[in-house]
Amino acid sequence: MRIQEAIVVEGRYDKNTLAQLVDTVILETSGFGIFHDKAQLELLRRVAEKRGLIILTDSDGAGFVIRNYLKSALPKEQVKHAYIPDQKGKERRKRRPGKEGKLGVEGMSQPVLEAALRRGGATFLDLAEETVQGPPLTKADLYAWGLSGGAGSREKRKKLLEALDLPEHLSPNAMLPVLSALCDREGLAELIRSL
Repeated sequence: MRIQEAIVVEGRYDKNTLAQLVDTVILETSGFGIFHDKAQLELLRRVAEKRGLIILTDSDGAGFVIRNYLKSALPKEQVKHAYIPDQKGKERRKRRPGKEGKLGVEGMSQPVLEAALRRGGATFLDLAEETVQGPPLTKADLYAWGLSGGAGSREKRKKLLEALDLPEHLSPNAMLPVLSALCDREGLAELIRSL
């Protein structure tokens, strides 16, 4: 399912679970790491301004601490909140349940996650809108523009990230959804040519 807004989750396992359900930009807070990562917070602000942001954190105490921090740090009119239900259990990859014994985003079924996003006000897009916006950026685009897999690609990426005022340590894989969220294909191609 395609969603207009980007989604912010706590960690990579949440992101992996959600990526199986939705086609949108999914960004991570690295748990409490967001409290000390000004560059990531600024990136969340920019993505929220461009396409909106849905906060989807776990339903435990830590998830609400992260949610409340983001709620106070991001513009209210650009942020929506999706909540997962309290469900007891443990994720398959863990030996023991979490401190509160609740399942996190990664432990939720797809129907539960879809319902949470719909209740949170996610904007679901249909295929007709995709043809108007054009196809999303791909790894092949990054390669064709010399941003990955070739001689000097690291330097080109660094220049592009600097020009867009993005964190310098974004890998090509991490850069792809961010560029898709912030830039259109033609504008990005023009910027790369000018660099």
